[in-house]
Amino acid sequence: MSLTPQVTSADHVRGDVSAMMTLVEFGDYQCSFCATAVDTIKALQDELGGRLQFVFRNFPLTQIHPNALAAALVAEAALPNQFWDLHDLLYANSGQLDPDSLVAYAREAGVSEDKTLAALDGSTLSRIQQDIDSGEASGVQGTPAFFVNGRLYDGDWQGRGLAHALLNSATTQ
Repeated sequence: MSLTPQVTSADHVRGDVSAMMTLVEFGDYQCSFCATAVDTIKALQDELGGRLQFVFRNFPLTQIHPNALAAALVAEAALPNQFWDLHDLLYANSGQLDPDSLVAYAREAGVSEDKTLAALDGSTLSRIQQDIDSGEASGVQGTPAFFVNGRLYDGDWQGRGLAHALLNSATTQ
């Protein structure tokens, strides 16, 4: 499956947008596997440096994670320079995503309480829905779901498999 739509300026991107390798994750802030994937992704970023851009898209699995949507709504309230700090805080605390905690994490990342409360009331829902629609159009069925240079990666992401897929994709471009 291919990533639909491709990465745009509206996405949350860490790294050089002109990097030779792009890793897109569809994630759920309440997913324990996604929280574990944060370490894998950070290791890849350290290893690959400026050759990798990492993109995060929301895919809250609300049927099994009742606080995932609220966490995604709050994350989307962050300004671009606040997003990654809040993203990391949410994953570091993925077991405690009740509304009061979400407000505290957002405050710690510099997001105003007014923006956070508005997000919890749905002000950022359309942005989340764009990511969900993208995931569904791209064949995402669970989280974390990874795309390496626009192609669904269906291998081991906890070991070296994801690194090998990224490096192989860079040599075949």
